[in-house]
Amino acid sequence: MKRAIPVLVLSIAGLIPVWRYAPSHDTGSSSVTEAAAPASTPSASSSGGTTSTVVSGSTIDTEKGPVRVEVTFEGDKIASVRMLQQPDHPQTTAAVPQLIEETLQAQSADIDTVSGATITSDGYKESLQAAIDARG
Repeated sequence: MKRAIPVLVLSIAGLIPVWRYAPSHDTGSSSVTEAAAPASTPSASSSGGTTSTVVSGSTIDTEKGPVRVEVTFEGDKIASVRMLQQPDHPQTTAAVPQLIEETLQAQSADIDTVSGATITSDGYKESLQAAIDARG
């Protein structure tokens, strides 16, 4: 009887994290899938002899939420990248500036995945590549 109470207390204490567990929003798939929305058509504007083209990438549905980027090209160079949609997770918030910086340095979608935000990084790279392909 002396052991029954500690065993019961420790069993309940071990089950509390299981009861409090809240899974992330899952789309039912463990892989990154592309949504039906294709990359948008490029829109160009000219100012001072330099042509700017803004292209939105495809919306990529990930386990953590949708990811979509918008790329601004100055001539043939990627001038800026903006997240139009991103998952609402702290890892994503921390990873986005790093992904954008790497994109501007590499001038392509061939960038490293950010540790801790692998799913978002993969969605970002896929949407970015769709925008680059849509520009032509």
